[in-house]
Amino acid sequence: MRWPNFSVPSAADDARRAIGARGGALRFDEFMSVALYGERGFYMRSGRAGRRGDFITSPEVGPLFGAVIARACDSWWRELDSPDSFTVLEVGAGPGTLARAVIAAKPACSNALRYVAVEVSAEQRALHPAGVESCAVMPTEPFIGVIIANELLDNLPTRLFVFDESWREAYVAWEGGRFVERLMTCRELPRCLPAEAAHSARVAVQDAAAHWVTQARSLLTAGRLVVLDYCTSSPMMCLRPWREWLRTFTDHRRGVHYLSAVGEQDITVEVALDQLPVASVVATQAEFLIEHGITAMVEEGRAAWQQAAAAPDLAAMAMRSRIREAEALLDPAGLGGFSVVQWCR
Repeated sequence: MRWPNFSVPSAADDARRAIGARGGALRFDEFMSVALYGERGFYMRSGRAGRRGDFITSPEVGPLFGAVIARACDSWWRELDSPDSFTVLEVGAGPGTLARAVIAAKPACSNALRYVAVEVSAEQRALHPAGVESCAVMPTEPFIGVIIANELLDNLPTRLFVFDESWREAYVAWEGGRFVERLMTCRELPRCLPAEAAHSARVAVQDAAAHWVTQARSLLTAGRLVVLDYCTSSPMMCLRPWREWLRTFTDHRRGVHYLSAVGEQDITVEVALDQLPVASVVATQAEFLIEHGITAMVEEGRAAWQQAAAAPDLAAMAMRSRIREAEALLDPAGLGGFSVVQWCR
C-alpha cells in the first residue's frame, strides 16, 4: 500500500518552483526574497525579534531605547516648528516593541503624533499596541515627520557578486537534492564593484536598499529618514571574509549556510553605505543615543533607584534597569557600534 504524502509545503518548495519558473537558476536576491518574504518565508512564518524570538535588536533590550527615540522625536518635531501633525513612520516594526516604548515615554509631541507601524507579517501586526496605525505596506501620501528603520535594510534582498577571474553574479539552482550556487556572467557590472579583487572575493549589491531609501525620502515633505543598522562599504566587503558580513540567525544563534534551512533562518547582509544616496549625517548608535540624552536618563534612573532602594517598587526597578540597558545599547563592540544614518529634508 502506498501512503499519501502529507508533507507541509515549505519555503524550500517555493524556491524550487521559482527556480524552475526561471529556467533552472534564480538570482540571489530573488532567492533571498522567497526565503524571507515569500508566502512561507522566515518573516512570514515565525521569524521575529525579541527574547522569545530569533535575535535581539535595540528595542528588545528594554524600554530605554524607545524612550531615547521619543526624545529624539521631540527634538525633530521642534526643529520643524512643532507642527500640529507630526508622523513617525516605523518600517519593519516587528511586534511593535519600539512603538510601545515611544508611546509609553509620553513625548512632548504626543498631541501631534501619528505613529504608523509598517510590518509585512500579519502575525506580528496583531501584536501592535493601541495608539498606532498598523499596516502591511508603506503609505503613499507625503507627510511631515520622521521615518525610522531599525535593522531593516540588512534584510532587504540583495544581489551577490563573486570574483572568479572577473566579477560574476551568483544565482541559485537545485541540483542533486540541494540548493547550489551558480556563477553567471553579468552584461553590465554594477559600478560599486572594485576593478580587481582576490579570487572568491564577494560583494553584495544592494539595489533594493538604495531604492528603498530613495522611495522613503520621497514621502517626506519635511523631516528626516533615520536608518539604524550594521554598515560597511563595498571595498570592505571585498576585503573581508564573506561570512563576517553575510550571516544567518535563528533562535539567538548563528544559523547554517544561507542555501540551507530555507525559510527557517534569517539571512542578513551588512549595509554598504557607498551604495546608498549620500546621507546628511552618519554616526554610531552610541553617539546618537548620547546626543539625545541617554546619559541623563541613566543618571535619572540611578538616582530614582537609590531613593527607593530600601523599599523598591516596579517603577524603581524599571529605572534601575536603565543602567544595564545602556551598557548594551552603548557597547562599541555590539549595538553601540551600529551606524545611525540620517537623510534630512
